[in-house]
Amino acid sequence: MTAWGLVVLATAIAIFTAWTLGANSNSPPFAPAIGARAISTMQAAFLIGLLAGAGALLQGGSISETIGTGLFQGVAFTPLAATAGLLTAGGFMAVGIFAGYPVPAAFATTGAMVGVGLSLGGTPNMETLRGIGLFWVLVPPVSGGLAFGTASLLRRDDISDTLSIPLLAAIVAGVLANIELGVIPGPPRVAQNSLARFVAGTITTPVVGGLDTGIVLVTLLFAIGGFVFIRRRTQQSVDRGVKTFLVGLGSVVAFSSGGSQVGLATGPLEYLYGVELGLPGIVLLAIGGAGILAGAWMGAPRLLQATSREYAQLGARRSIAALVPGFLIAQAAIALGIPISFNNIIISGVIGGGLAAGSAGVSRRKILVTLGFWVITLVTSVAVGYGVNTGLELVF
Repeated sequence: MTAWGLVVLATAIAIFTAWTLGANSNSPPFAPAIGARAISTMQAAFLIGLLAGAGALLQGGSISETIGTGLFQGVAFTPLAATAGLLTAGGFMAVGIFAGYPVPAAFATTGAMVGVGLSLGGTPNMETLRGIGLFWVLVPPVSGGLAFGTASLLRRDDISDTLSIPLLAAIVAGVLANIELGVIPGPPRVAQNSLARFVAGTITTPVVGGLDTGIVLVTLLFAIGGFVFIRRRTQQSVDRGVKTFLVGLGSVVAFSSGGSQVGLATGPLEYLYGVELGLPGIVLLAIGGAGILAGAWMGAPRLLQATSREYAQLGARRSIAALVPGFLIAQAAIALGIPISFNNIIISGVIGGGLAAGSAGVSRRKILVTLGFWVITLVTSVAVGYGVNTGLELVF
């Protein structure tokens, strides 16, 4: 096969991987809103495609760079190596779908690229790998703990829904003011900037205790805006306020999932597109974002109908308790450039929220089997990635 043939093949596999992520990993955030009858399935699928695609385009660069160039030193991922990594990761995700257990795409892709890098004789970037491993280990207790705290807040009889729901909306809105996007102008050599930092940069404000008061002011304004908007909705009708918050929360989580998941499809092609083809990073993100958008529009409705029934059983408040940590952890991962598994975050959040009511609500056997599947995925994807790349090099 010619070099251009490998480029086309690797790109096609990356688009298919992005399509799969759009149809599966980006869908759950809107399931609670559908279960609460706040939005129809087709409307949700349409929004997921747009939001996840936009998130991929505007926030996907950091994780894509980590997967493509941050895991190893002294090695270049050729089109053949990228193909080997994508084939391995895609194979694990296909097995997970066939077996009925959610295979974390972040584990499969990272493990596959580590295996490919080792087969190429590269030196692992241990600092980056330790950071990724530590983040993954911390996700279950942090997500579960945040969900437990959120669910406990929502269950308190002495705090009304017209106060607890708006307080959560204020936290989400405050974080939104600080997420970094590629379309917000920033200082020279800074690819992404937040709205809070941009506004603070246009006005002269003092720095107190190391904090830019301009950033703090914009964050507070966003938080107050989110609080007031949802409070008015809950005061009119608690049910209407909860549904509005579920749709808004699903929107920001879907946007975050696009930003955090697209790198799993485009990361293996970073060296090929950035160095060998000399194309700007936005081209690769646009390809991945288009794949996610297509996957959401074509495949999400079926998954949404199934998962919305599960979230309907959880209830709106427990769903909120699972999604709030999902948004916060996803944005932290994007800021640090760490690939993450949304399944890991959401399942941990569901368990944490359930414990606030006295029961995890998920069978212990299913938890253990899922954890076992994740560990097996991570370990074996390294070995399989190593073997697939070695085999392809012998053939080509």
